[in-house]
Amino acid sequence: MIVTVFRSRLMPGLQDEYVALVDRMQQIARTIPGYISHKGFWAEDGERVTIVEFEHEEGQNAWRTHPEHIEAQRQGRLKYYEAYDIQVCKVMHDAHFKRKKDTQPGS
Repeated sequence: MIVTVFRSRLMPGLQDEYVALVDRMQQIARTIPGYISHKGFWAEDGERVTIVEFEHEEGQNAWRTHPEHIEAQRQGRLKYYEAYDIQVCKVMHDAHFKRKKDTQPGS
């Protein structure tokens, strides 16, 4: 699995417009083979963190080089972002836990 962690800070007053662009990028990402998930979070200090997961590098690369995504990246640098950092990582370990709904903690 390939995970992209995108941390960003927006220019003031552009959050609503930016969210519309993010929604479009999520629509596109979902159409790319190997797509798993795409989630974004706002921290209390104003930083936004987006985590995108693909099954393989080919999917992540297709997403990175998609024409609309390239244009969104350009618009981000020109208009939306005060700063950003991107980390693309190969998952070395993946574990899951999900409590059964009828089980009480400690039993």
